[in-house]
Amino acid sequence: MLEIFRKWYRRYLFEEESVLLLVLLTLSVVLLMTMGDILAPVLAAIVLAYLMQGLAAQLQRHGLPQWVGVSVAFLVFVGAFFGFFLGLLPMAWRQMLALAGEMPRMLDQGRQLLGVLPARYPEFFSQAQLNQVVGVAQAEIAEFGQALVTRSLASIPGILTVLVYMILIPILVFFFLKDRQQLLAWCGSFLPQERPLLRRIWSEMNTQVANYARGKVLEILIVGATSYICFAWMGLRYSALLGLLVGLSVIIPYIGAALVTLPVVMVAYFQWGFGNDFYYLVLAYFVIQALDGNVLVPLLFSEAVNLHPVAIIIAVLFFGGIWGLWGVFFAIPLATLIKAIIHAWPTRADDAPPLQQTTE
Repeated sequence: MLEIFRKWYRRYLFEEESVLLLVLLTLSVVLLMTMGDILAPVLAAIVLAYLMQGLAAQLQRHGLPQWVGVSVAFLVFVGAFFGFFLGLLPMAWRQMLALAGEMPRMLDQGRQLLGVLPARYPEFFSQAQLNQVVGVAQAEIAEFGQALVTRSLASIPGILTVLVYMILIPILVFFFLKDRQQLLAWCGSFLPQERPLLRRIWSEMNTQVANYARGKVLEILIVGATSYICFAWMGLRYSALLGLLVGLSVIIPYIGAALVTLPVVMVAYFQWGFGNDFYYLVLAYFVIQALDGNVLVPLLFSEAVNLHPVAIIIAVLFFGGIWGLWGVFFAIPLATLIKAIIHAWPTRADDAPPLQQTTE
């Protein structure tokens, strides 16, 4: 056993920088898993400042001074930040409460729709099975409504936490944008001056992660806003809530679009039935999804993420289970980072006796 460990150590940790990188990765994972909730506003501010740095850099490349680029990027962030928390989020929450109150009527209408199945297809459906399905749905809806009421009654601590975050995050984003170079230099002072491995991994990941994160935020905004405008124009109820769900669904590749299709179709059916409005709405929704996948994504993401779909799904499940929404959002960049580390990690062959040349 010791010999196996010794060979592994000599093959993968023979350089000082390899050991340093392993220690940094281990400390980062332990810190996030043990103090992730405490450091949540700092981590969120770092991510948001990283996103807004692209706008500030673009303005500086057009000849504007650094303070102008930082100021404009920060003002854009503040407008979007407070617009989301004070405008869109309360509207979506009110519509969610209204939808929860309308669930019993929708369930009754759905039971009437399914009631013809036992008579038409008795070999596949029975009345007992239908009653069991309806009973389970009623129990789930009642539990969901009770959870909403309980959360509403116990929301004062949550509101205080949100208020603290709404103050802390903009302040942190401003200083991360303003003092970016000083903070990076301070963090770099704890690392060795010669760090080719870290530089190689950083240079490989920086462009790709920046393109992915900023492109994904733009995709969320464009898809969500387009869906909301389309739903509201066609008169679909809960358009803000559904538009928000459609926008957020692009975070999860392959799965998000499939999951969000169900509430959109159900709300449209219970509002209009199988009429022309229903079919027009479904057609418009699938047109938005097709344009997103075939036009918007190739335009926004200048560098494709070379990962297998199975690896993407596993990364979404793993990092989402560890870090929630942020883990889902950054699952693909984190998986790409792991792949880059594996490819860039220095290795050497095990010491083995040279092959002896045979002489005739």
